Amino acid sequence: VQDASFAMEAGHGLGIIGPSGSGKSTLVRALVGAWQPVGGRVKLDGADLDQWSSQERGRHIGYLPQDVELFAGTVAENISRFEPETDADAIIAAAKAAGAHDLIVSFRQGYETEIGEHGEALSAGQRQRIALARALYRDPFLVVLDEPNSNLDMDGEQALIRAMLGVRERGGVVVIVAHRPNVLAAVDFIMAMNQGRVHEFGPKDEVFAKMFPMLRSVPSGNQPPKAEGPRMAAANGTGGGN
Repeated sequence: VQDASFAMEAGHGLGIIGPSGSGKSTLVRALVGAWQPVGGRVKLDGADLDQWSSQERGRHIGYLPQDVELFAGTVAENISRFEPETDADAIIAAAKAAGAHDLIVSFRQGYETEIGEHGEALSAGQRQRIALARALYRDPFLVVLDEPNSNLDMDGEQALIRAMLGVRERGGVVVIVAHRPNVLAAVDFIMAMNQGRVHEFGPKDEVFAKMFPMLRSVPSGNQPPKAEGPRMAAANGTGGGN
């Protein structure tokens, strides 16, 4: 990824689109601190991301990677990221925000259900919903989702859209890498990437009007009330990958 410079304000939602290998996953890994950019900086609330400890980043950033990774333990432990002192109310709130609560309580042991190594006791769609709940746990300011609907059915996708809008409504920022366009209804900004560079960035309607001039309308964005608060930014990031 080269020359990716943009900023997002509290309450905004960004959808990142582009062909495979265009740099989308590389960019979001840099946004959450999973990968260090070779050049450039990522800032959260005005401070370089590398100034935040991993614990601080974990409190303020929720991340759902393209390849969902769950661990041997209970559903509750996975949602709470195996915190030593768990908060049952926060776990349930995250599950409800992700649209996963009804699914979880349908399990024989509910939140105490053992899911096995890598979540092998669950289907791909169930793993994705629980991983989304983990990303939403304790209401992080920045929520980054890399193709979170790849294994979701229609109900799961609608729950995802509601979760994204919920992040924005409480004054957070949500960033989603999307191949399926339905989820773009929950964002108000679009970034189109190609060959590791930002091809277009801006308000959704403006970007789509440039990219698809024959379209008469695009998903509305369901914009929540404008929120005041922190911001996140990435400037001149450089790296490689998807």
